[in-house]
Formats: sequence, C-alpha cells, structure tokens
Amino acid sequence: MSTLTPDSTQPLIFELGQEGRANRYVETGKPLDAFLPSSLLRSELPLPDNSELDVVRHFTKLSQRTFGIDLGFYPLGSCTMKYNPRVNDAMASLPQFRDLHPYAPDDMAQGALQVMYELERNLASLFGMAAFSLNPSAGAHAELAALLIAKKYYKERGEIRRDKVIVPDTAHGTNPASAAMCGFKVISLPSDERGRVSVEEIKKVLGPDTAVCMMTNPNTLGLFEDHIHEITAAVHAAGGLMYYDGANANAIMGNVRPGDMGFDLMHLNLHKTFTIPHGGGGAGHGPIGVAAHLVDYLPTPLVVATPKSNGDAMGSPSDRLTFALDFDRPKSIGPMRSFWSNFAHAVRALAYIYSNGAEGLAKVSQLAVLNANYVRVKVAEFLEAPYPEICRHEFVVSAQTLKKATGVRALDIAKALLDHGMMAPTVYFPLLVPECLMIEPTETESKETLDRFVEVLRGIVQTAQSDPQQLFDAPVTTVVGRVDETRAARQPNLRWEAQRG
Repeated sequence: MSTLTPDSTQPLIFELGQEGRANRYVETGKPLDAFLPSSLLRSELPLPDNSELDVVRHFTKLSQRTFGIDLGFYPLGSCTMKYNPRVNDAMASLPQFRDLHPYAPDDMAQGALQVMYELERNLASLFGMAAFSLNPSAGAHAELAALLIAKKYYKERGEIRRDKVIVPDTAHGTNPASAAMCGFKVISLPSDERGRVSVEEIKKVLGPDTAVCMMTNPNTLGLFEDHIHEITAAVHAAGGLMYYDGANANAIMGNVRPGDMGFDLMHLNLHKTFTIPHGGGGAGHGPIGVAAHLVDYLPTPLVVATPKSNGDAMGSPSDRLTFALDFDRPKSIGPMRSFWSNFAHAVRALAYIYSNGAEGLAKVSQLAVLNANYVRVKVAEFLEAPYPEICRHEFVVSAQTLKKATGVRALDIAKALLDHGMMAPTVYFPLLVPECLMIEPTETESKETLDRFVEVLRGIVQTAQSDPQQLFDAPVTTVVGRVDETRAARQPNLRWEAQRG
C-alpha cells in the first residue's frame, strides 16, 4: 500500500499499510512537540501506517523465514552450531547482570566480577593454561591478541628475527590472516597422506626465525594430531611458541587439555564450545589463555581476587574474596576492545559449566565424537570418505566422484538439503579435499535426527544419479531460491528502499 509525505503528492509504495490504519490507543489532544523537542521531530519521515497486529505478524513471519538451531538440524562443520540452553539466557537476563553499567566501579560490581573471575579460573583448569583474559570479542580477535603477545614476547627477549608463523593446511581458516595482520610471514605446511602434520616436515621449516606454530587439534578434517607431543617439542627446541586454535574444543573439552599437549597460547570460542548463540553474525566471545611464562602479556584488564580482612574462611568466594579489575600490568599488550569483556556471554558460559559439572562437560565431548562417527560410517556408504578412520567431532566427505559422474557438486547437495528443512554443512573447506562437505553433528542431536539426515543425504545422492537437474534447481521450497552467485557477489543489493509511485 502507500502513504503520502507532507511535502509531496507522490506516495511511497510499501508492501503493507493503509493511511489511518494504525492503532490509536492513546489520544492526548496535544501535538507531538508537547512531548518531544521539535528539533527531534521529522514531519517528512515516510512511515507506513499499520496496525500493531499487522506489524507483529510481519516480523514474526520474517523470523520464521530464516534458519536456526531452534528450527532444525544444523551440521555446520567447524562452527559447532550447538543448541543454546535457555537457562543460560535466563541467567544473562537477570536484572543484576543485564542492567549493570560496564563502567560501574568495582565495589558496585562484585557479583559480575566474581562471574568473570570464576569463568577464567574454570577455563584455565579445563584447558591446562595458567591464566585467561576474557577481553577478546571472538576467535579471530583472540588469534590476533595471541600473535601480538608472541611479537612482544620476542621483542623483549631481543629475538626480532623471529618473524615466521607456521600454519598447517588443516588449521582453522583465519589463522593465516591473523598472522599476516601482525606482520608475520606465513609458512603454509601441507598435511601428510593421513591428513595430519608430519613431524619430519615441520622440522624442515623450523629455524631461528620461527615465531609461532598455529594448530587446530583436532584439525579441520576432524582428525586428532596423534604426534602432537613430538611437534610441540620440536617447535620449542627451535625456540618457537605453540598456539592452539580452540575452534574445535567441542571434541576434547573435559578429556584432553591443550596445556598438557605443550601449547603456550590458545583461544576458545565460547560461542561454539559453550553454547552461546552466534548465528547470523551475532556476538562472539574469544577468551585467550597462556602458559605461565606469558601471563604478564595478557590483554587488560584481568579480574583479580584478594582475601577480605574480615572474610569468612569457610564461606563462599563472595564471603572471603574481594574482586577487582587489574589494569596495572606493564608488559600487557593492552586492551583489545572497549569495556572489559562480552559480559553477557561470560554469564552464559559459566552457567553452562556449572550446569554440567566436570563429568558432564567430558560427556559432552564424548557424545559429540560418538555422533560424528555414527554419521560418518553411514555417509561413507554413498559418498567418498578421503580419511576413513575414527574422527573426532566432525568429518569430511567428498562429492568429487559424484560430480564426475553426474555433474552434481557439493554445492548442489548443500542446496538440496535446505529443501528438507536441514541446514547445509560447510562446503569447500578445508581446501585440500575437492568438493568437500564438512559435517558436524553436535552432541545434542538425537539418533532419530541423525538417521533422518543420513537418509535425506542418501536420497539426494540417488536423485543426483537419476535426475540431476532437480539438484541444479534446488532449493525450491525456501523463501529465496537458487540465486545467481556471481551477480550477488558483484552487484550486491544490501538495502531496501520504498519506491515513489
């Protein structure tokens, strides 16, 4: 419908709206400038005239047009799209947390600081690090912080020649970019025939210029680096540091600790491993952990606890400790962001840790590994499995053989899954597997859901062999169908504007 602007006889065309349709619950008999300064009023603002019911229906329908973990299976490899327990949101929405100003003085924010302190201590214990900083906003942000720490560490030691960062081709995708942003030269290390880092090959690129080796373990093929102790020992012997990308921590949490593997630096994606919402580009949280010799370099501020002079030694932490933000850390690389952390996510993560306990967190990882291997074995019956062995939380298959026979690509399979109410897995990553699909069925999915996914995928492969054109046209049941990807990349339309009639 349309609405007229005061200074024009040409209406603006909207899909919804009719002049005079808006609800009028309150009639004051006074002009708007009686309530708002006239400088804030815009008489020319073109808004559709809608009832509240129309508006509610409009935005509810929009919310149902997108896909989320609450609606269906979401096997997005490497991104760990887990179910987000509602108790986490309930805790983060408590007024005492939700309404606290980020610049509140420490003595008025003791509860919030205690949350940050206890989360930091729990993460350090779970992953074998001396300390964590909650400051970074997300995983890649924490990678950047870790490499800045390494750079400052070597500068203070007078080892300015160390400017090489080794990145295996099975590492997480943002690692090379983070290293380059810090001014390091990236050395790409091909994996061996087993999909892992070869100890012999990494020794060939180690030297006095080695700064950091960045690894994801298990790697993006879902395979555990079973020679990790030899690798870390070799890097340390060359004077380098080991960095652990925690993107795949869902596979090891509570069972194996990166600190025990020999890593000096690491980050965690709380928005992956610890069930914090991160779909649609939402906020992340990427705490960075370090071994004892790097604690002084962590981003500020850190939360510290000191005993109360009159505290109850047998009481809770709040009865016997005082918490404070510590900015006075001369060797620190400084803050990585405004404010002190993504605090609401810290609350969610701590709620998740305390809801599960140590045994529960270990079981989370065990179930993630079990689900992945259950699906892997079944999918290998009809799609090529380049690494046919026990995986961890995710695995890769290839549509290369299917493409040669039918022309159907991994992308077409992914599009077809959308027609069945399932999110597509990650495609074409890692790059070393042609026509790759990386599948991660998280621990929260039932056997029935996994069985249905396998059968849907099997049916798609059968369709590719009998009528491939169906897959070239997919998806056909979604609100937006198959798009022209080249045009979308070159001529993106990023905003909608009302058109004059």
